Amino acid sequence: MLLAILFLATAILYSSVGFGGGSTYLALLLIWGVPYFIFPVIALSCNIIVVSGNCFNYIRTGNLNLKLLLPYLIGSIPLAFIGGSLPIEKRLFEILLFLVLMAAGILLLINFKSYDDKEENYRKIPIPVSILIGGVLGFISGIVGIGGGIFLSPILFLIRAARPNHIVTTASLFILINSVSGIIGQLTKNAILTEIPNYWYLLVAVLIGGQLGNFLNLKIFPTRILALVTAILVIFVATRMGFKIF
Repeated sequence: MLLAILFLATAILYSSVGFGGGSTYLALLLIWGVPYFIFPVIALSCNIIVVSGNCFNYIRTGNLNLKLLLPYLIGSIPLAFIGGSLPIEKRLFEILLFLVLMAAGILLLINFKSYDDKEENYRKIPIPVSILIGGVLGFISGIVGIGGGIFLSPILFLIRAARPNHIVTTASLFILINSVSGIIGQLTKNAILTEIPNYWYLLVAVLIGGQLGNFLNLKIFPTRILALVTAILVIFVATRMGFKIF
């Protein structure tokens, strides 16, 4: 029950800024001692559930920018599958997840004010650079079992690639499609579909949390405040996990 509540809270915070929460789900599963081989599939499944609602709401409000999104997907989709299909030992997985969480939290903390940026002066990023960024993030995402948007979003803000609402929408779709590609890759390693029903309550928790997070984003709190809270949560979870593995 406590794990489900934590998944619910994670989904609320992450979905409020367009993310799925995969990195924190993984850390919570590690802390709770859930069998290692099922980690990525649970996290990616939760990602898909949470960001599907985000994507629907963002696209419906007219914030989809295909010219921004497509180059990153071209790079990420095949490499997310390849990364997901690679076997990785538990100790290395834990270290990679710790580094991913800490880096993502710091990037998000540095850029949280950008979520309310009203400036109209943005840079056109060369397509090969976008494909390269997408490929690197896709590969990392596939190996660890996350969607990668928690990296893509701060990077796009840092290089001033587009308006905030376009970046958030791009990150959500990036997470959704990468999670699908990554989970297909993960399923090539083990016959683990039979294990998913044992964690149905986590999927229900993130479904509810994702909808609540969307409501907070669209109706109540400024996005930059939600981004700040999310950054603090990510760094806290990374620190907690660091104490466990080191």
